[in-house]
Amino acid sequence: MPNPKLQLIFLALGLASSACVLAQGLPKAEYKAGQQVVADDYQAAKVKCDALSGNAKDICVVDAKAGRKVAKANLEANYQPTQKNHYKARLAKAEGDYDMAKERCSEKAGNAKDVCVKEAKALEVTAKADAKAQTKTQEANTKAKEVTQDARKEAAEDKSTAAFALAKEKCDALAGVTKDNCVSDAKVKFGKQ
Repeated sequence: MPNPKLQLIFLALGLASSACVLAQGLPKAEYKAGQQVVADDYQAAKVKCDALSGNAKDICVVDAKAGRKVAKANLEANYQPTQKNHYKARLAKAEGDYDMAKERCSEKAGNAKDVCVKEAKALEVTAKADAKAQTKTQEANTKAKEVTQDARKEAAEDKSTAAFALAKEKCDALAGVTKDNCVSDAKVKFGKQ
């Protein structure tokens, strides 16, 4: 997995960007630096794996690859903070966790291995379902916000039209230049020019 500092950076960036999905992403220079950090972390993890053997080495390699995949997805989601990229990052995490769990199951045999693999798959399905639900919720919230803004704009326009009609009606009680000034003032006040 990526180094702890990088994980904290991605976590902070992920939280900040999830608060405002359409926010500005990482500057290109930071994105490029992040790519280099991800590559360096992966190489360092692979070197550690070379010292191991057997299933421990296999687990280490899967962990390094999963960590790289998750880090890349998080970096992309922070560089281009779209709902789609955040969804991909959540999927990468679910798939990485599944790959790790599945690799750990290979140490077992028989029914214990079958149960372990089924548990790993159930956790992956759950994580993917949660990611999908979170994306759908974010989409619904965005749409609801847009609908609310449109409704408020419409209501403000309706209120302004009604207030203008009332002001104009009050001007009808006046005559001549006073009436013309009253109507003109009402038009200016309610933006009906």
